[in-house]
Amino acid sequence: MLRFCLHYGIHFILPIIIGLVFFKKHRLKIILILLAGILLDLDHLLADPIFDPNRCSINFHPLHMYWAIAGYFLMLFFTKTRIFGIAFLIHILADTVDCYLM
Repeated sequence: MLRFCLHYGIHFILPIIIGLVFFKKHRLKIILILLAGILLDLDHLLADPIFDPNRCSINFHPLHMYWAIAGYFLMLFFTKTRIFGIAFLIHILADTVDCYLM
């Protein structure tokens, strides 16, 4: 139960908190973009089975590979992509926590 709450709490509650605390001017837009980071899980459609509760996503699915994560970090250095980099890294953080709690 702890694993489930932490994983989905990071996916859904952390983006809302970040949007409310750090992006007061455009909070709704930012929160929606941060929540859209969940779309990284579309790469799960390429796996068989699509969902396996005992599989670690990190370095298994294409958008969860280490080279992709490095790209998300690089996005932080450019103003136009920074918020997307934050969204993707929040997603990766949620999946990393999930992996450690397996």
